[in-house]
Amino acid sequence: MRTLFVVTGPTAVGKTEVSLLIARLLGVPIINADSRQLYAEIPIGTAAPTAEEQAGVRHYFVGCQHIGDYYSASMYERDVLALILPPGELSAAPYALMSGGSMMYIDAVCDGIDDIPTIDDDTRTLLRQRLADEGLERLVGELRLLDPEYHAIVDRRNARRVVHALEIIHQTGRTYTSFRQGVPHTRPFGIVKIGLTRDRNVLYDRINRRVEQMMADGLEAEARKVYPYKGVNSLNTVGYRELFDYFDGQCTLDEAVERIKGATRRYCRKQLTWLKRDERIKWFHPDDTEAILAYVGQHTAP
Repeated sequence: MRTLFVVTGPTAVGKTEVSLLIARLLGVPIINADSRQLYAEIPIGTAAPTAEEQAGVRHYFVGCQHIGDYYSASMYERDVLALILPPGELSAAPYALMSGGSMMYIDAVCDGIDDIPTIDDDTRTLLRQRLADEGLERLVGELRLLDPEYHAIVDRRNARRVVHALEIIHQTGRTYTSFRQGVPHTRPFGIVKIGLTRDRNVLYDRINRRVEQMMADGLEAEARKVYPYKGVNSLNTVGYRELFDYFDGQCTLDEAVERIKGATRRYCRKQLTWLKRDERIKWFHPDDTEAILAYVGQHTAP
């Protein structure tokens, strides 16, 4: 049976370096599973693979969309499966490698997307109007009462996700979480999940230093370039939201940078909460490359 290796873990843990090592060991490209690295206009703020890294190992799903494009986890599932299953471009290889920290994208490929109902026009109009009249904070509070499990992991500044969860709840009378816990889809390949983690304080320090490096690399200029499109969902993202607030005069640049660090640390905690529920993940320290490559070797032996 063919095998899909998945490298995952929280932001700034060191997935890129480990994935490059595994890709070279297996002689395969990397299938990116970071939902924001898909967008061509925002490579700095999404820590996308560099040109040098992409020259050394081919990457799929990096810079392949534009910020105004609509793209979803279900579309990603479709496109990745079309790539790795016959007659896809990578279907002849015995192994495939996917790497990233977008949990829903990884789950979509490994387990399939749950059959979530289509929202009717009346419910959609009602919740959009409530968002305009009452504001996001009020709707987040309602989500906390009606679906505390999803409230604990959702990006509460992402209006689209909060509103969509409430649309499901109001239309069906069931929690959004209940639709996201279906039976996993059967896949015609084995799945080996490798999780990377570090001490929490070390992770936070790496996050802080990464944000500072992004600023040095030109994140502010990148954000200014896409500022005219700030309403699109792809830019409802840590780093850009905070800098947009700075551009709008709502905070200083130093405050925006500190907000980026804080928001990224919170996102890191959410990623870990989500990933720790998956008992299929074998956890490693990113620096323990010998053990990681040995584990990969155990699943490639004839």
